[in-house]
Amino acid sequence: MTHDPLAPLVSLEGIPSACAATRDGIDVMLRDRGLRRTSPEMTAESLLRGAHASAVLEGSSSTLADVRTGAGDEVAADAVRVSTELLGLAPALGASPLQALARIHALAAAGLPAEQRGRPRDAEAADRLRSVGDLLTAATEAPALMVAAVVHAELATAAPFPSHNGVVARAAERLVLVARGVDAKSLVVPEAGHLALRAAYESNLRGYRDGGQPGVHSWLLYAAEAYAAGAEASPLRRAAD
Repeated sequence: MTHDPLAPLVSLEGIPSACAATRDGIDVMLRDRGLRRTSPEMTAESLLRGAHASAVLEGSSSTLADVRTGAGDEVAADAVRVSTELLGLAPALGASPLQALARIHALAAAGLPAEQRGRPRDAEAADRLRSVGDLLTAATEAPALMVAAVVHAELATAAPFPSHNGVVARAAERLVLVARGVDAKSLVVPEAGHLALRAAYESNLRGYRDGGQPGVHSWLLYAAEAYAAGAEASPLRRAAD
């Protein structure tokens, strides 16, 4: 029998229903509002909004207007650079996840020396990164939203790269949603969901890192709420309002 690394989490109280409710909401938005309104420009706008939100969570002080005009600070520029190539990495995420994650970091950390871009910090970090890669290639019954949330939290809390781990974690989360068919055109803005719930985002990441199974449980419940907020931040919804 194939080992499912997420099997212990699927049965946590409230998690399946929270993921299902959020997925239903995303599906309704994409189906009802997207059939005739979806465009590459909307995907680009979603990615831009996500880059801005991710940069702010990483410490940027740039506004969305700054980012839109190319006048953002260095952190914002790093996040935008990731967003421009991110969707092209979706096929690699399932086939060669470590290469995809390394490429995300290399894009984010373009200012670092070449030998540090896309490379784990040390042997322990390399082991944690391989664990994330194994998670992404494992057969699992877990819903895609749960996979995205766990990948995000693992990368953010393990901090396997020398820099930009939050940017990498949030980019990988979005990519999981694309690669696993939740949001193939990347119109949901999960990064904006996390920014809107910033205090809960940061406290639940700490809980995931330090709080054992209760912390993981709380993070997964939080993530379902954040993805719903990310759907509310979609340019598709804003265009329909």
